[in-house]
Amino acid sequence: MLVKTFGSTVQGVSATIVTVETSVAPGVNFFMVGLPDSAVKESHHRIEAALKHNGYKIPGKRIVVNMAPANIRKEGSSYDLTIAMGILAATGQIKAQHVGKYMIMGEVSLDGGLQPVRGALPIAIKAREAGFSGFILPRQNAREAGVVNQLKVYGVENIRQVIDFFNGKKTLDPVEVDTRSDFYSRADRCDFDFSDVKGQENIKRAMEVAAAGGHNILLIGSPGAGKTMLAKRLPGILPPPTLQEALETTKIHSVAGKLDDNSSLLAVRPFRNPHHTISNIALVGGGSVPMPGEISLAHNGVLFLDELPEFKRSVLEVLRQPLEDRVMTVNRARFSVSYPASFMLVASMNPCPCGFFNHPDKDCICGSNNVQKYLNRISGPLLDRIDIHLEVTPVPFEELNKSNKTETSKAIRERVMMARQRQWERYTKENDIHCNAQIQSKQMRESCKISSAGSLLLKTAMEKLELSARAYDRILKVARTIADIEAHDDIQVEHLAEAIHYRSLDRSNWALG
Repeated sequence: MLVKTFGSTVQGVSATIVTVETSVAPGVNFFMVGLPDSAVKESHHRIEAALKHNGYKIPGKRIVVNMAPANIRKEGSSYDLTIAMGILAATGQIKAQHVGKYMIMGEVSLDGGLQPVRGALPIAIKAREAGFSGFILPRQNAREAGVVNQLKVYGVENIRQVIDFFNGKKTLDPVEVDTRSDFYSRADRCDFDFSDVKGQENIKRAMEVAAAGGHNILLIGSPGAGKTMLAKRLPGILPPPTLQEALETTKIHSVAGKLDDNSSLLAVRPFRNPHHTISNIALVGGGSVPMPGEISLAHNGVLFLDELPEFKRSVLEVLRQPLEDRVMTVNRARFSVSYPASFMLVASMNPCPCGFFNHPDKDCICGSNNVQKYLNRISGPLLDRIDIHLEVTPVPFEELNKSNKTETSKAIRERVMMARQRQWERYTKENDIHCNAQIQSKQMRESCKISSAGSLLLKTAMEKLELSARAYDRILKVARTIADIEAHDDIQVEHLAEAIHYRSLDRSNWALG
């Protein structure tokens, strides 16, 4: 007897249907074909033990399991339940007429319990597109897949429930997820608030400008100045994600297996903070089994690189292309996958090896040559992609000792959202441009016009401060964002002056103090 059951494999952030064909004939042996990896081949032993534990068995016949399309490698243990249902249906132990109407995925334990799988959300989207009656998967993934409407999702805890469902002995209740209500109830959650930060008003302003325009930012300061504290609060002033952005972000985390059990859509923007010992592949994605890296997990959110010069040079250089294209493509000999990577880069660093260059109270022991050598660990092309870099000075005791509350993240976020709305209206006819940081030369000519007085100020600043040529475009983009925050149609002189202040490392004599 031949029976077809259906599972899915995930490539990039999209799913492909896998047809599991099970043939049972006279003879003795078990064959699995269709380019399965070791984890898939081992499913035979897990299924055998699980069925025996629940009163069923794999009969002593010639069983052939083919996983089509055979040119795509099948990886992982999530096909256990798909294969098990195919074997039971082909051997007459369950009724076969409805098995092929459902997408079935799940890893089977030896006692028949089901373990969660990766990529449940993109698989559910594919199941709906293909017209399946429902999706049967482990209970831990049910809410994740349940955000897909017009598809019945059944979360089960063990293989016995699935067997009884197909034999008509028991029914399964589809999971109900009110996606919009669940999403909007958590969208304004903020774990860290700017009201907790004492002093640093100029840095808070720079963070507001960065959030309003989607600009990358680099904070330079001595240890304990508050760089990490400020960076962790940036997601709280970014506009809440839209449902579409939340869906994109959740798909990536689903594929990477980073979602908590029983979670649904990610309602807050991600904040990723990898350690400086991270490898190239862990940061950008890839590997023998391609998986999203940290830059894709930060999609629609913030990637925070603390102690930037301590990262390996090769790791930092691979950031250059994703920062420009906002997508990461992993190419291999037989396939190519792409992961979204539209994130805000927030980096922090000490100004020198000892950390006390330009410190108001402590002396630096490094010398100007060592300071410059330390800064040179960050390449010019990468620095070129960071719009704002600003020096963070320690907060004096008088500021720390004040008991008054400062402006909240909610108040700052409101101004950021108003600025983003102005940008959305300005670039509504442009494809894939949503904020000032993403504009190219064409849009700059149209939206970043400055007066003769502004042009003179910019010329004077570039000459006297010896700003590099790469600073010109960045200053105009940041000035455009400041004008949006202030609700000005045109860039004013004061907007340019503030933007020039945000280019610390472009000053050729910065390392000289």
